[in-house]
Amino acid sequence: MLKYRFDIIRGLKDNGYSSYRIAQDKVFNQTTLQKMRNGEMVPWASFEKLCALLNCQPGDLLEYVPDASDQPQNNP
Repeated sequence: MLKYRFDIIRGLKDNGYSSYRIAQDKVFNQTTLQKMRNGEMVPWASFEKLCALLNCQPGDLLEYVPDASDQPQNNP
């Protein structure tokens, strides 16, 4: 499963992008913001914007954490 390495909303705020500014400048829509708040994945284009705003690479935003559904199953 993919998950964020850090609180994306906090990272945006730390870089001068409050929820108000994001809405005013139409950086992300409310649905995308809510997904980020809930730790859900957003559309790929949003990752491009995040990388630009936070001056980082996609790998800085995401990490892969295996869970039970990612494990191969042995079928006898």
